[in-house]
Amino acid sequence: MSGKGAPELTVENCGDLRVAVIAAQWHEKVMGGLVDGALRALNELGISEPTVLRVPGSFELPVVAKRLADRGYDAIVALGVVIRGGTPHFEYVCQGVTQGLTQVSVDTGVPVGFGVLTVDTEEQALDRAGLEGSNEDKGHEAVTAAVATATTLRTIAEPWR
Repeated sequence: MSGKGAPELTVENCGDLRVAVIAAQWHEKVMGGLVDGALRALNELGISEPTVLRVPGSFELPVVAKRLADRGYDAIVALGVVIRGGTPHFEYVCQGVTQGLTQVSVDTGVPVGFGVLTVDTEEQALDRAGLEGSNEDKGHEAVTAAVATATTLRTIAEPWR
């Protein structure tokens, strides 16, 4: 199971953070679970008014994440699912999304929670989507990771000039 060994994160004093959730539209049932998990996590953390945006697919997540980072968000959560098929399309999309979201985070200093499922089958996606009967809740995990990182970044002083 991919979630084995995951840390127990405690996040406090984050209710004032501006957080955005960007979710792809492909695979409606899986995405519904991921978004619900993300919103549940935000509510548990006391973040009551997140921005929620939908994009056509996972490949579009980085460009929207970059725009949000440039608009002053403290944390961004990217949710999507890419299911392997019979062509190299899977590798190209997964690599592009992963590199794009990483670049946004490193270039802007805004944490991006990676809630993009890259799986071989729809069953694997459903098992990670946070639905009833799922073993994992990657939408919830992505929010927790992004917000925990944002609160850590608050503790780091501005560089000397």
